[in-house]
Amino acid sequence: MVAPQPLRVVRCGGSKLSGARAAFSADAKYLLCASGDYVKVYSTATEKCVHILQGHTNLVTGIQLNPQNHMQLYSCSLDGTIKLWDFTDGILIKVCKYFVLSQLFMDSRVVHYWFQLVSVKLPKTPDQEVEAKELSLILDDIGQWPKCTAFGREGEYVASVRGLHLLVYFFKKKKINRFSLSATSKKGANNYFTCVACHPKEDCIASGHKDGKIRLWRNFNHKREYTFSTLHWHHDVVMDLAFSVEGTSLLSGGVESVLVQWRDGSDYKKEFLPRLGSTIEHISASPDGTFYCTSHTENKIIIIHSSLSVSAVIQGLVKGSDVKTGLVVDPRTKALVLNGKPGHLQFYCLQTDKQLYNLDIVQQEYIHQIGLNQVDLVKAAFSAQGNWLATVEQREEKEVELELQMKLWNYDEQTQSFTLNTRINMPHEDHVTALCFRDTDELEDGTPTLVTAGNDGRFKVWVLVNDSDSEKPSMGWSCDFVGSYHNYPATNCCFSEDGSLLAVSFEETVTVWNSDTWDLICTFCHPPGRIQNLCFGRLSCSKYLLGTTDCGFLCCWNLLSCALEWSAQLNVMVLQPDPLSENIAAVSRLLEGSDLFVFKPNEPRPFCIQRNVCRERVQCAVFIPRDVPDSIGSEKHQWLSRSQLYFLTETQDLLTFSTKSAEERLTPSSRQLAVEESLPMTPFSLLLGKHRHQQQSKENADLDTAVVQSHLAQGSPAVKELLHTPAHVLPSASFLCSIFINSVLISKENKSAGEVVDVVEMDSEKAEDESDEDLELTEMEQDINPTEFLGEITEIKLSKSQEKQLRKIRRMDYSWVAAL
Repeated sequence: MVAPQPLRVVRCGGSKLSGARAAFSADAKYLLCASGDYVKVYSTATEKCVHILQGHTNLVTGIQLNPQNHMQLYSCSLDGTIKLWDFTDGILIKVCKYFVLSQLFMDSRVVHYWFQLVSVKLPKTPDQEVEAKELSLILDDIGQWPKCTAFGREGEYVASVRGLHLLVYFFKKKKINRFSLSATSKKGANNYFTCVACHPKEDCIASGHKDGKIRLWRNFNHKREYTFSTLHWHHDVVMDLAFSVEGTSLLSGGVESVLVQWRDGSDYKKEFLPRLGSTIEHISASPDGTFYCTSHTENKIIIIHSSLSVSAVIQGLVKGSDVKTGLVVDPRTKALVLNGKPGHLQFYCLQTDKQLYNLDIVQQEYIHQIGLNQVDLVKAAFSAQGNWLATVEQREEKEVELELQMKLWNYDEQTQSFTLNTRINMPHEDHVTALCFRDTDELEDGTPTLVTAGNDGRFKVWVLVNDSDSEKPSMGWSCDFVGSYHNYPATNCCFSEDGSLLAVSFEETVTVWNSDTWDLICTFCHPPGRIQNLCFGRLSCSKYLLGTTDCGFLCCWNLLSCALEWSAQLNVMVLQPDPLSENIAAVSRLLEGSDLFVFKPNEPRPFCIQRNVCRERVQCAVFIPRDVPDSIGSEKHQWLSRSQLYFLTETQDLLTFSTKSAEERLTPSSRQLAVEESLPMTPFSLLLGKHRHQQQSKENADLDTAVVQSHLAQGSPAVKELLHTPAHVLPSASFLCSIFINSVLISKENKSAGEVVDVVEMDSEKAEDESDEDLELTEMEQDINPTEFLGEITEIKLSKSQEKQLRKIRRMDYSWVAAL
């Protein structure tokens, strides 16, 4: 009996694309970027992700092409490893483990980290996993960001900036030159360094500063005779700098969302590419000089042609400071919908880890200014079929000045997008706390109904009506009913599964209303504590109503007996029902981490408990139905078979649960690599390993394949020398061909008469059509004339010369073919 796999928390996408500089392939056909624990390979022509390099167990902090082989990529991670990839095939080639001790010291209750630049010597061994033990210190106390360090012309020196200091280390002379600036100039400029870049052809260093200035340093190999010139266009921090391949242009970017190209280091020769959307964090240039790319704070990468025209946009999950709308599911596309750019809703595809499109809700230009109160999108909800979308936006200048606006959007089949139908100013006199649609209206061709709750002590029912007053009849939304309970602020609202009941919470009290007559049916009270989350049970548990309080209680009421069924103090932060089952997921935070409890309302004891799903606080969660039910062996985890649970943390990490082991989640190529650990890890050896793996199948398992596998596993010195010698020092292929062929051939001494018969049978055109009985009979016959055997099949008489030629072929060794 196979033991069930444990439930594990995995990243499902949405990781930051702009955490490190992206890199182009040598031919600029691919763009490689770090994304969380992965490295993603995108096509620059189609914008599609062609490979995901999986293998790191922590955040990937940097990527770099292999200078000796441009088809390979190095990646480093916080997991303490450097991995070498063949990114065109998505194959992991080698893993190098290194150990660097982090240093920190405390000063006046402030923790200061001490970063160093070290040289790591990668061992040249054929093993897949190696350990780097040779480390040498180059620079001490440097900036922590990779953009603060750059290598100079032909790797002769390295420049690093931190604070008000520029350090230049010369490798041949092994000396360090330090250049310092004053904190402020006479004109009040802020001289702190932010980034650095080195000219690829000349001895020139470009540095960016907090005041928006760029300094070009020359003659820096002399401490006292150095010079620098200044370029200035940016009004705020220079976020990154990059030279073109030939060094004829310098690229800069910052919070202005404008890419600036400086020609020949002149302040008068500059070109601009404006309106890129958000702050530029990183800039990269392709090795062939055809493309640039910029990484932005809104989690997108823009591929730009050298003529400063946008070529492609790769948009990931936009991460803001706060997801006020929560996680919502679009019923049409099964996309995840949440806050995107300021004033926008983003539709994000979980399968492709790519943003589908943005919907501009506020429809106002966003002004990048700190401290400016602007219109913010706070609520969003879809109807059951996705025909209607309700949004609420607000702007609060002061505590007494509040601007509210609710918009109803109708889905247009022709444009395949949402169009604005109704705009309602000040739907409530205070903040809107919740809104929900009645799901059954669209299924029964009824009147679509929307309910909103507010801190003004009221909940309002909005219905779609025909506007007969206008000249052109049109459908619009209007208020149909207003309800309240002792003028307490309404905190939440939700409909039952069949839409017959509406539950509205007022402070510590939950009220249940008849959705046909809007009569109050019953009330539930659970002091102390304000009701935060509210949901009805589904299917067989539809008679239950659940709620959570800010005091940490989870309560379950029975609607038939109008009494409290059970309660538990779990400090539940998120309560989310599964739309396809009776299961309800509750995320609590008792100690340091967040815990998951999955239960059914009719059973107070949870059937699945997952401790420490993450260290951070979970903001929101959502169940997304699967297109095809997943086969899960463990009964304990069957609640994941029809719907997948996703949750968002405080740091905007989108996580989910998986029952698959780490090996099952690997790509086929990565799994192939794990099987072939005994072979030298090169592309050629992987080709041999692939055929060796295929020969291990039951259909082709015989003595010949066993001998070939044993021979390949041992590996001759000639093969190892061929696979591990650099290509530029190898002799010609014609010289190596005979040596390589002889090294993989099998000696004649290992063959028997029965094996020769098998070889002849493989050459026969009708070998695959023979029955099992004929094969067994052939194996029993030890002395058989191959010419007679072929004659019986083809019914052709052979001449003496032909028989003589066949005897020569029979004595030749063809068993090496089985290895290809």
